[in-house]
Amino acid sequence: MKILITGGNNAKALKLMKAFPSHFVLLADYGDVPGIVTENYAFSSLGVLNKDSIAHILLNFCITEGIDCLIPLHQYEIEPIAKSAVLFGEYGIQVLLPEASLMAEYLNYEQNTFQNFAVFVSGECVFASGKEIFVRTDEKLNGVFGYNAADELKLFTI
Repeated sequence: MKILITGGNNAKALKLMKAFPSHFVLLADYGDVPGIVTENYAFSSLGVLNKDSIAHILLNFCITEGIDCLIPLHQYEIEPIAKSAVLFGEYGIQVLLPEASLMAEYLNYEQNTFQNFAVFVSGECVFASGKEIFVRTDEKLNGVFGYNAADELKLFTI
């Protein structure tokens, strides 16, 4: 599986790589990005940032690069991508975000200072950096969520 993580110039994106040890991870960001390519990961530029056409830019990039799964990390990408998730799905691209109608519950507008993060795919926790075991009954829960010891899950964004 080929996974695209946006915000590739940020340390949080690099932390996420350990959640996908058996997949190829493409770390991408807007503007200048280091030109590094390895067997398990690479960096790539998404071009010039245009917040008005984020979904179009990312869909085009995903199709061109053969991406199977998209994990948007920039706060300004979350809402447009969640609203476009069905379109991404029509091209066989899974978007790891909660449904647009549930987004407000998981958004965190304050500075993210999470000690840990967990990755959920179709309600199943596939990775937790703090080694906790999360059991969710909501089969629609998708995304990367930050958490501290006693906190609830909030989207892991930059």
